[in-house]
Amino acid sequence: MTQTRFDVLTIGNAIVDIIAPVEPGFIEREGMNKGIMHLIDTDRAEDLYSKMPLGRQQISGGSAANTAAGVASLGGRAAFVGKVADDPLGDVFETDLDAIGVHYNTSRLKNGALTARCMIFVSEDGERTMNTYLGACHQLTETDIRPDDIGGAAITYMEGFLWDPVEAKKAFVLAAHYAHKHERAAAFTLSDPFCVDRYRAEFLDLIRSKTIDYVFANVHELKSLYETDDLGTAVRAIAQDAELAAITMGAEGAMAVYNGEVVSVPAFAVDKVVDATGAGDLFASGFLLAMARGQNLESALKTGCLAASEVISHIGARPQLDLQDLSRQHGLVG
Repeated sequence: MTQTRFDVLTIGNAIVDIIAPVEPGFIEREGMNKGIMHLIDTDRAEDLYSKMPLGRQQISGGSAANTAAGVASLGGRAAFVGKVADDPLGDVFETDLDAIGVHYNTSRLKNGALTARCMIFVSEDGERTMNTYLGACHQLTETDIRPDDIGGAAITYMEGFLWDPVEAKKAFVLAAHYAHKHERAAAFTLSDPFCVDRYRAEFLDLIRSKTIDYVFANVHELKSLYETDDLGTAVRAIAQDAELAAITMGAEGAMAVYNGEVVSVPAFAVDKVVDATGAGDLFASGFLLAMARGQNLESALKTGCLAASEVISHIGARPQLDLQDLSRQHGLVG
């Protein structure tokens, strides 16, 4: 096995997040389901953007890209693969990744859809309601998957959301193939309970066929995968199917299941949950980097929970503190 260029390479939707707090009642008046991600078209995107307050923030996002940003903040070597258009928001996305040291060289889409954007409305309790226009990121194809980049990453991590567009689905499977060809691990996140509902049988096949080695999920996604209301039942099922599963449990912390062993750690305390956006993404960054560097499950879980605790303490899905310094303060990977 050749030496690694990257600790973690992530593949997913390249999206610019536009984040704003909203007053009580706004979510309901606009016909949204609180805490859920809604896919929208161009007209709806323009309408909602016009209703966002002036205090909105515009930063690069996307689940897997956030995870790559977290890996870089923790001092890891991170790479990201995802499609943007040759437009101003595409410039924003590329500049942001370059500024934080994430390797990014996916070719841009020309003369097609615009760069994707997600408008995130944050309620008083920190819950986020997302409205996503996917645009160019749905144009990711197998030609964007570079064997040398995948082969040079200790772990390749992908979004379940990639399973929606047909061409991105093919790219997902090809990336897993290249990872295994180079004796590397392939990982994915279930992404969203509704995503699981759409592709339950296919996700289970990915896990059971060993196309995917590591599975990331929150409690709701895991229960949805196995169509049960009982967490214990779902945990026993994923223990049978997956080589390794990492499960986030919100304020109760996180657990990992590996070879029949279940390891749990508590969450790190935060003074106030300001914005839950990116909690799972940053958990994945800490867990993945620790695993890439040969740490044990407890250390990986703690690093993931620490990274998540930082990102929920402020607006936005990217860390504001230096996570490497923060992790060293707690005696963790850094």
